[in-house]
Amino acid sequence: MASLYTNKSKNIRKTWILFSGFFIFVIGVGWVFSQVYGNSTILYMAVFFSVTMSVISYWQSDKIVLGMHKASEVTMRTNPELYRIVENLSITAGLPMSRVYVVPELAPNAFATGRNPEHAVVAVTEGLLQRLDRSELEGVLAHELSHVGNRDILVSTVAVVLVGFISLLGNMFMRSMMFGGRRDDRSTGPVLILIGVAVAILAPISASLMQLAISRKRELLADSSGALLTRYPEGLASALRKISSDPTPMRSANNTTAHLWVADPFKGKKAMGFMHKLFLTHPPVEERIRALEGLKV
Repeated sequence: MASLYTNKSKNIRKTWILFSGFFIFVIGVGWVFSQVYGNSTILYMAVFFSVTMSVISYWQSDKIVLGMHKASEVTMRTNPELYRIVENLSITAGLPMSRVYVVPELAPNAFATGRNPEHAVVAVTEGLLQRLDRSELEGVLAHELSHVGNRDILVSTVAVVLVGFISLLGNMFMRSMMFGGRRDDRSTGPVLILIGVAVAILAPISASLMQLAISRKRELLADSSGALLTRYPEGLASALRKISSDPTPMRSANNTTAHLWVADPFKGKKAMGFMHKLFLTHPPVEERIRALEGLKV
């Protein structure tokens, strides 16, 4: 299984390309705002805050996400079965042992975070431990460790921070327009204002769509990699059936971290057309299960 993650360098390169794309996007939004207001300081501030928040997210990503969900660490002494499953799967995958956490939620779910395999975290909810049998739990944990091996965890965390920052910029611009803080220039002012309003509206939407597209594609990759790791696709497929059919709502569910979880943490929301599907953070469960059932391992 040492060759399970043969495209490490390719995935790392893709991660930094996506990271650079987000960074350039933030700078572009800052530039438009600075032109509308005729104040270059806005651009400098956008660059400064995007760099600062990116650095913070890189070094503190696991602490930020774990704190948001009130997760507590698991050791061999406190939960030997869970710890051993993660340890055995990590050895099989040729990965460093990830830290293991439990989230105090009754809704069954799990996620992985961290900046690299050496600093990775795998977290499961209490509900997941209660509702899944061992093969299903192994399937979910193998999926999360595949995110670690495929270097998905860094770009997922960067998406959390930068998408939030872009949305904040757009919100600040729209609010400031209400107070007449725009540039007064009869020849170019109206055009720049229109561009600024368009960017303020479209930037958060575009950034969110980029985030969701990244998430959906990588979820399918992690499903197949996890199934190859356990050599039992039905374990993950059965787990996805149980997780998706469980009606328990997740109290700490939020749009910022929704794409990190193995399954959509929002309950009771059925697909209702194109726009709803466009903003889903995960591929449809039926699609994921069909893909798993078609795997030959």
